[in-house]
Amino acid sequence: MVAYRKTLPDDRRHLLEQYEPVHLARKIVGVGSVGMRTWILLLLGRDDQDPLFLQFKEAQASVLEPFAGKSGFADHGKRVVEGQRLMQAASDIFLGWERTSQGIAGECHDFYARQLWDWKLSPDIEIMPPNEMTIYGEMCGWALARAHARSGDRIAISAYLGNGEAFDRALAEFASTYADQNERDYQALVVAVKGGRVKAETGI
Repeated sequence: MVAYRKTLPDDRRHLLEQYEPVHLARKIVGVGSVGMRTWILLLLGRDDQDPLFLQFKEAQASVLEPFAGKSGFADHGKRVVEGQRLMQAASDIFLGWERTSQGIAGECHDFYARQLWDWKLSPDIEIMPPNEMTIYGEMCGWALARAHARSGDRIAISAYLGNGEAFDRALAEFASTYADQNERDYQALVVAVKGGRVKAETGI
């Protein structure tokens, strides 16, 4: 906690210092983070009715390193945090990082920390009418474009995209082709499971 606190801005550090850690539990995370070490830390403020939950999630080397070279950050937790702060208009106020100096299972591990939020919401696109899907797609595109503009050369990006529809059409064609490839991949997996080449559980 001491090392993690030092990665926070002064005002957030002052707020966090009003809480004391009382319990720790390991958390099983989703598909995109399978195998990552993740911990949930419960802290209490003035009393039992003033809880704060923090999540410490392992940060490993970027999958882009073999192609783009090693990160300029020695700590992968810091790399993730700095990336989020750069791309997000408003990041979690307790976003920070920490390295286990003595290691887990004899190895050092990097982590990034943030508040544990349990109100994630994902729209059900399967039942969206076309007009709502259009609005939703525009919102997602706007958020992604803003992130790229914050982290990249917005002038160069704008010049590359231009004022025409060439990029829009190319992106739509790629998305459609990629969706078709996903369908083919899934059907190949179904055949492999039925043939016994791959073992799978449906989870139902």
